[in-house]
Amino acid sequence: MRMRVRGEGALRRAVKGTSAWAVGLAGLTAAGAASAQEATISAGDTAWMLVATALVLLMTLPGLALFYAGMVRAKNVLSVLMQCFAIAGLITVLWVVYGYSLAFDTTGMVEGEVNLASFIGGFDKVFLSGVTRDSLVLAIPESLFVAFQMTFAIITPALIVGAFAERMRFAALLVFSALWFTFAYLPIAHMTWAGVGGLFWDWGVLDFAGGTVVHINAGVAGLVAAIMLGKRKGWPTTAMAPHHLGYTLIGAGLLWVGWFGFNAGSAVAANGGAGMALLVTQIAAATAALGWIAAEWITHGKPSVLGIASGAVAGLVAITPAAGTAGPMGALAIGAISGVVCFFAATKLKRIFGYDDSLDVFGVHCVGGIVGALLTGVFAYGALSATASTPEGYEGLIYGNVGQFLTQIWATLATLVYSGVVSYILLKIVDAIVGLRVTEEAERDGLDLSLHGESVQ
Repeated sequence: MRMRVRGEGALRRAVKGTSAWAVGLAGLTAAGAASAQEATISAGDTAWMLVATALVLLMTLPGLALFYAGMVRAKNVLSVLMQCFAIAGLITVLWVVYGYSLAFDTTGMVEGEVNLASFIGGFDKVFLSGVTRDSLVLAIPESLFVAFQMTFAIITPALIVGAFAERMRFAALLVFSALWFTFAYLPIAHMTWAGVGGLFWDWGVLDFAGGTVVHINAGVAGLVAAIMLGKRKGWPTTAMAPHHLGYTLIGAGLLWVGWFGFNAGSAVAANGGAGMALLVTQIAAATAALGWIAAEWITHGKPSVLGIASGAVAGLVAITPAAGTAGPMGALAIGAISGVVCFFAATKLKRIFGYDDSLDVFGVHCVGGIVGALLTGVFAYGALSATASTPEGYEGLIYGNVGQFLTQIWATLATLVYSGVVSYILLKIVDAIVGLRVTEEAERDGLDLSLHGESVQ
């Protein structure tokens, strides 16, 4: 909303920026906690954001947990479920202690000036200092905004689980998730969403709901982890069929429904922006699901349940950065392209290069995120992001704005390099501290029994 809202403490700064729903969460987070004298709570916006927050948490628990659990072998089902639940608990605590502050504290941020605050927030909001019943972000309670953002922080490291499924030690998972959240997720989120003075914000990057922050970030980390841990014993010569595709399809369905909170909730208001984001999310998911199974049908002779579930998720990933700026026709194109591209990335790319990305985190999330981030720069339509202060909105490549497309390319490359390098360093540290991979015996017996002493059988 290119509006000016003043907060308190470290967030006492005027926000200049694009429509909050045009670039996603950035426009509002930088505003901080608005005083009661400058803003009043909206019951409608608050009600919608309560629902959206619950929907995004649904994506991880149980959506992603079931999606992954169905794709692993029976002896590793509980381990994957455990990992998703453990990450939800761990990131919740870290978010309260310092995560929210490092992501959205705006101390020292200056438009057009690159300094430390351009990359990471400060500590004025640690332990949610200053977050009260009366503090607001736009027209919703700041406490609700904290919770909404928390659900994004939870699902991002949980996505990485699929890349190293069936072979990482549980202790290593906990240590790596904590470190990666701190040194990879929080800086990218801050640069993209914290507002004026954030590196990606000042570049003009469009990421409505997390194509860069969530999916490219997690996807490249998953690739690095898969390579560093090495292949599962027997892969690719030994058949490793999914344990229960029914679980996977149910999980995909929960992800699909939860994604409406993910994307439409990023408007942080019950308005036309939220409505359009919801619509294009549905369109892209449906189109990508059909695109994936069409490619699969032509290539392999049969469409599969795993294929249609994976295709839907690929479309949801790809539309995420574009949900506030791409209209229905853009969503059709983004969905169709992402479904086909992600199919080949998940089924062909890892075979060509020989890395064992167990559940295709890179092929679906990183590649889908890249497709979505780049196509955001193609299909962004100004009328969808226009406001009184930015009457022309943001135009993409097909409307003659080459610059926006180039900006999306630079942000994508920067995220790939940063997250990839940081993930490699952190995995090396974790390996030195606790060891990354389970023993060959533990892997053979399955992580359910060897790490948790339990079994679904």
